[in-house]
Amino acid sequence: MGPPPIVTGLSPNEGPPGTRIKIRGEHLGKSPQDLVGLTICGVDSLLTAEWKSENKIIAISGPIKGKGDVIVTTKSGGAGTCSVTFKGYHIATIGPMKESAVWVEETELFSWGRHSLSPSSYQQEDPLGLSVEDTEKKISEDDLLQFYPNRNGDITSDDFSPGWFLLENHQATSFNDLQAGLVHLRRKVKGQKEGQLSFLKANIGAVMDQIDTLVNLKDKYETDSPKFGHEPTLKLEKAIKESEHEARKLFDDVLNRKDRAEKTRNALNVLTRFRFLFCLPCVIDRNVKKGDFDIVINDYIRVKNLFHKTDIPIFKTALNEIEKRINELQTKLHEDLQTMPITVEQQKRLIRYLVNLDAPYDSAWDAIKARSEYINKKIGLIYNYHKSQDKPESKSKSGSASKYSKYNSTPNTEVAMIPSCISFIDEICLSITETFPDLWKIGQAYFSGELQVKVEAGRQVEYKYIVMNVIETFCKHVRANLIPNSLDKDDKAQFGSLTLPRREEFAIYLPELLHSVRSAYSTFIKLDLPGEALDIVSLLLLDLRVHCISIIFQQTAEQVKLLKENWKINYSGKYTGVTEMPIKFLNLIENMIQTVKESVLSIEHREISLLDNQAAQKEMEKQMTVILNTFHRLIVYYSSDEYEGFQSGIPLVSELILYMLPPNGDNQMNTPTWDHGLLITLSNCIFTKTTILDTIASKFNESGLPPLDASLTAARVKYEQRETIILYNYLEQKCDPLVGTIEPSMYLGRFDWHLPVQPTDLRPYVKECLNNLIGVHFEIVHISPTLLDAVLPQIVETVAEELYRLMSCVQKFSREGALQARVDIMALHEFLGDFLTDKATRYFKSALDDVPPIDRTDDILVEDILRQCRTKMKTQIACLKRN
Repeated sequence: MGPPPIVTGLSPNEGPPGTRIKIRGEHLGKSPQDLVGLTICGVDSLLTAEWKSENKIIAISGPIKGKGDVIVTTKSGGAGTCSVTFKGYHIATIGPMKESAVWVEETELFSWGRHSLSPSSYQQEDPLGLSVEDTEKKISEDDLLQFYPNRNGDITSDDFSPGWFLLENHQATSFNDLQAGLVHLRRKVKGQKEGQLSFLKANIGAVMDQIDTLVNLKDKYETDSPKFGHEPTLKLEKAIKESEHEARKLFDDVLNRKDRAEKTRNALNVLTRFRFLFCLPCVIDRNVKKGDFDIVINDYIRVKNLFHKTDIPIFKTALNEIEKRINELQTKLHEDLQTMPITVEQQKRLIRYLVNLDAPYDSAWDAIKARSEYINKKIGLIYNYHKSQDKPESKSKSGSASKYSKYNSTPNTEVAMIPSCISFIDEICLSITETFPDLWKIGQAYFSGELQVKVEAGRQVEYKYIVMNVIETFCKHVRANLIPNSLDKDDKAQFGSLTLPRREEFAIYLPELLHSVRSAYSTFIKLDLPGEALDIVSLLLLDLRVHCISIIFQQTAEQVKLLKENWKINYSGKYTGVTEMPIKFLNLIENMIQTVKESVLSIEHREISLLDNQAAQKEMEKQMTVILNTFHRLIVYYSSDEYEGFQSGIPLVSELILYMLPPNGDNQMNTPTWDHGLLITLSNCIFTKTTILDTIASKFNESGLPPLDASLTAARVKYEQRETIILYNYLEQKCDPLVGTIEPSMYLGRFDWHLPVQPTDLRPYVKECLNNLIGVHFEIVHISPTLLDAVLPQIVETVAEELYRLMSCVQKFSREGALQARVDIMALHEFLGDFLTDKATRYFKSALDDVPPIDRTDDILVEDILRQCRTKMKTQIACLKRN
């Protein structure tokens, strides 16, 4: 049952019988057939009612007088209520005091029907002979009822009250005028009585003849009674019947044929007259085959309006045949309504047909359920298909492969094999984008009243459950096949998951899959779904984006793990003094950042920013730490004893200079020695710490990614520690042999500091030490000049320390030995000046302090020897400069 009708407005709200009234309100019927009753002031006015809409009816008032309610009754809502009243009044009636050529009944003067009335034709004559007053100051009907209860002012009524009449029509008439009117009324009555008497006088002859005739009839009847009895007509009646019986015997056949002809004629007349009714079943069959359902519905409604109350058997038989075909049509339309696929407009049209046919179905709701079942069934069919294809030997070569071909670098001309789970997600995203809008549109049409069907209680809750169930099913299928860890055990068992591809293969398709899910989400947003439904997809997108970041970062970590060191130093381009491995590492990071920026970091409408999400930031921090640690392990591996690719064999100390040259004079060292490898790895480590980490931080900042300060800081600490270890190993490899040559070379040829040998040049140990340092300098410059400040000052410092130790151990210096020692120490201090540290300077100063002082003349000799050495060793000195 629907809500009862409510009348809230009348236009006009008063008038005489026959007034056209516009009735406005709510729930005044869903169709003309739904309107089953209309009373105006207690008078049934349904026959004159014209239904316009649920809010408007037009009717003509009946023979009413006084105020009353307008009550509308509908089949769907029952009897209604009224918040306004209508006042009816009679303008004039024909009274008994007015002459008329016809007999005037004292009952209602009007016959009511569909024709409009003209109350002006029935003007009431004032019995007093006075004009009826027309003034706005008339006493209201309610006040007159208080004075004269159960009375009225109609002179034709049995409840006529003269006082009411005078107050209503002659309130302002003077007493003299009323007296004159009384005289007029008496004269008029007297004149009517005199007219009757004169009529009798003028026709006295005819009246007397009638009286004589009646007397003669009486005499003849009394005379015939003894002779024929008191009932002479009985014999006459018997004779007539006998004559009739004999006559019928003569003409029975003729009369029977006449009766048959009459019946045939009547039947033909009926068939001709009601041809539309009897031909309608065939017409319905023909129009149903053609699909002209509007014509069928119009014909059916017309027949119902004309014959729905008939008691004629033949008409009932025809109507039964029509109803049978209409029921079959209803069943067919209802089946077509639920047969998918079908457009929303086609469903709306079928619903309208079923509503007009008064079908016993909740057709709109059945359409909604059919659509939801179709969506879920289609997703299930897609899943089952890909489940059957989820085998290594039968992976789909579907057309969707072309969509992902740009992500596959395989040079094969054949279509790339797409993993089943990837194709499945792409297809259900496309499916939900195509089918869900129709479910939402038909639902909105149902609840907005566009379909003109009754919405039962509780349908809103059921529809919400249907919509939420479809969206949750879609999201859980996506989760089960992309991020199964985000589902609980029951959901995993219910929705199932296809075989996940390898991480590196998965990462290829994730950005495009993310785009597909976003397209579905964009479709939901355009439909203006409730926030509760959109939040389900939004959360899926957030988890998918975080998972996408994790996969991309993990793939990058796997790619970093596969990097190989080729020991070829780059001497041109943006980055010099390092091999290709750290540059490739940086390229991998840049590509990763670009992929994340384009596919994951971008925020579309109603998406949550990953920059504000703690889970996403933690995941990026965690994965970036893994990537940096992975490359750090490569640095460790190529600078440790685990790597077995270095050249074996260490040259003799006396051959250090020769050893410093690249093998075969080739600048590209494919298989370096241990110390060369340490130096190259040290250059890569420093380059990674100073350049690559800063570049990564800058790229993250430029791309809008959250700063990974913690990961980068921890990585810098690790690279600094590794740099210290590599430098220590290299210095140990270089310093020990180099320092070990000083003492043996110092005392070659049985030299001793107390011997009186006049100094003319530097001792051989000084030259060998300088040459060894030149060799180290060359090796560093050949690999990476930036390492000079990191390596050479520490070697010089070790040499100075060793020289100080040796001088402090000398027990006795001769004058000549003191001169030689000063020349050697001052030469080393001067020639190694570009790489001296404060500590090395102190060692050289302490070594000079251990040598006995010399006089002014000896100082001049020392300066002269140093000047000669500068000239002779100009090339060596130049080799020990920074630039």
